[in-house]
Amino acid sequence: MRLLFVCTGNICRSPLAERLAYSWASQSLGATTAAVRIASAGTDALDGKPMDKRSAAALAALGGEPGGFVAQTFVPQMATEADLVLTMTRSQRRKVLAVAPRALRHTFTLPEAADLLRSADLRGVTDLPLRNRARELAARLNAGRARRMSVEADDVFDPIGESGGVHKQVAARIARKLRPLADVLFVDESASHTMVPSPRLYELPDPRQLARPRS
Repeated sequence: MRLLFVCTGNICRSPLAERLAYSWASQSLGATTAAVRIASAGTDALDGKPMDKRSAAALAALGGEPGGFVAQTFVPQMATEADLVLTMTRSQRRKVLAVAPRALRHTFTLPEAADLLRSADLRGVTDLPLRNRARELAARLNAGRARRMSVEADDVFDPIGESGGVHKQVAARIARKLRPLADVLFVDESASHTMVPSPRLYELPDPRQLARPRS
């Protein structure tokens, strides 16, 4: 399973999603996590830059590990080789698809994917081997995309330069949107249960109330 998260600088939103997803995968899959490849990149990243300290603190508060992260620039091969690409904004999705059009059917913004999941036919998806699950989930989400309009709520606000409180709110929104996808993607093949979401992920207000999203 190959997952890719994309934002602009690859120092706030996408690394937070990457490390949080990896933490949840490890909790659910144990040693099988070795079969999961989770990465992130930025459309305008400075290679080697560390994760923003405020986003790193927000990630740690959610149980993720920010240590050792360094930013990398998005290249088209990342999207074409991934099974599921989740960007933080519609603008980033357009940038990804402009250079990797073959990734269209498996590229979504994170909130878009979470919303599509609510009405998707998921029968049999969690029974698939890990290597096939993300690609199949992407196909199920893509099947419902034609019946849904793209909206401003499909963007995740960029907290760069904002207070630690804003970074925490953005982190909570990313976690809230990512959790239901993780519950499908990271079900242990040998188990019959799914992970239970943590209530603390739902307590903070949506940061889109604070300012308009940045691309």
